[in-house]
Amino acid sequence: MFKHEKQLFHPVGVERPNPQYAALLQEQLGGANGELKAAMQYLSQSFRIKDQKIKDLFMDIAAEELGHMEMVAQTISLLNGHDVDAQRVDAGEIQTHVLMGLNPGLINASGYSWTGDYVSVTGDLCADILSNIASEQRAKVVYEYLYRQIDDRRVRETIDFLLNREEAHNQMFRDAFNAVQDSGSNQDFGTTKAAKMYFSMSNPGPNAFAGNEVKAPAFAR
Repeated sequence: MFKHEKQLFHPVGVERPNPQYAALLQEQLGGANGELKAAMQYLSQSFRIKDQKIKDLFMDIAAEELGHMEMVAQTISLLNGHDVDAQRVDAGEIQTHVLMGLNPGLINASGYSWTGDYVSVTGDLCADILSNIASEQRAKVVYEYLYRQIDDRRVRETIDFLLNREEAHNQMFRDAFNAVQDSGSNQDFGTTKAAKMYFSMSNPGPNAFAGNEVKAPAFAR
């Protein structure tokens, strides 16, 4: 069961209209790494999870992502700040000017429609959590790119909040993975000697091809 609270997850605002940037921000509404994708992915993955604590985590984060989606949509609406006029957008998507009357749409920055193909569900908890960690990291990168391209203080405050929440979700999923990392595909497969071997293909020697164990390179923190 879901319910709508009549307040945003975090206040949003703009210092001035910026329709060109509104087109860019569409990426986080209907793009491959946007808020709708995240909400639908975590919700879809949760349906078969048997561990109630982890299921609740997925559902809670999915619900929060819907709140983030509402924040992004409201910011886009404020940034448009003008009547239907495609000349106000120098480049990028203009679909909202001809189909939706500037209503924030489920499209990306180029005007392509959101698709369920963005959503990754395997039914394997380890694989799904790792996918979610990567999803949060990619979303964070997109927000970082967006942050650099706007000097509006209010918009930056919104993006900064969303960036920090992506990082929080990333850590939550990492903690969940630590709890289940010896289950599912990590338990059923990857248990033989071959799963622990590293082949030095950059400068291979006879030992590598003979199947002898070679240590993977260590990277400093």
